Amino acid sequence: MIVITGAAGFIGSCLIQKLNDEGYQNLILVDDFSDKVKNKNFEGKQFKEKIHRDNFIEWLSKNHDSVDFIFHIGARTDTTEQNVELLNRLNLDYTKAIWNYCVEFSIPLIYASSAATYGLGEYGYDDDEDKIHLLKPLNPYGDSKNEFDIWALKQNKKPNYWTGLKFFNVYGPNEYHKGRMASVIFHTYKQILENGEMKLFQSHKPGIKDGEQKRDFVYVKDVVDVLFFLMNHQSDSGIYNLGSGTARTFLDLANNTFIALNKEPNITFVPTPTDIRDKYQYFTEANMKKLTNIGYNKPFHTLEEGISDYIKNYMVSGKYF
Repeated sequence: MIVITGAAGFIGSCLIQKLNDEGYQNLILVDDFSDKVKNKNFEGKQFKEKIHRDNFIEWLSKNHDSVDFIFHIGARTDTTEQNVELLNRLNLDYTKAIWNYCVEFSIPLIYASSAATYGLGEYGYDDDEDKIHLLKPLNPYGDSKNEFDIWALKQNKKPNYWTGLKFFNVYGPNEYHKGRMASVIFHTYKQILENGEMKLFQSHKPGIKDGEQKRDFVYVKDVVDVLFFLMNHQSDSGIYNLGSGTARTFLDLANNTFIALNKEPNITFVPTPTDIRDKYQYFTEANMKKLTNIGYNKPFHTLEEGISDYIKNYMVSGKYF
């Protein structure tokens, strides 16, 4: 029996489909399930039971003998959230409780960390566990994720197998419910349909042209492939990056979205809002050597491939993965 928290969300629901495709149906889905739009993400998928996140810890205390693996993907993921108490409760304390049960009952655990922990990248984007305590996230969300990573590494008692994954800029189907927190590709598609153009932020950094700010965009299908690999691999515990390993510009992203829609690019630039300008990341790129060194060798989608598949096979039809 496999548990997936955040099961109604973007990555969690795509993981359900991946597991179903691989023949796994004995799944326990954990979320709050109050968002009807979000719940469309797991319609038609095969699973055993739904459990409200507020009841999950109690459920786990009674059913741990039946649990073979936990994917803890659920979290408060809004990077603009300023309620530290809420973030501590959902992202820090909740994850500690799951961790402790996994230790006590020898349950393998994969949990979601975030590339938001890297801040402006002062210490690079290497998943070096010796540097994690030095990182300076730019917001309370990133702080909550980094604080758990630090806490996990300090524990004398750890699950027999555990992995924390620093997700970079994930995009793809099943993110329809995310609003402003959806990927830039999602918003580009929407802007093109509504206005026939895409507005990108100007560069306010010398030496970097408008639209040439770079991010590591990773397709959600690659993310769930890695999750499945790690569930079956279970050899080297630790904290790992999960990106494509290749930084691409926002201009690349916008141009490829126009191409996928068979439209001529129409891109304009607007000033980056002053309230986020000093915290704006101009570059992120996951060092993926740690993952490849434990045997993961499946090629990741290029940005061109991922956008084409996402737009043509999901966005245009409103299809879910």
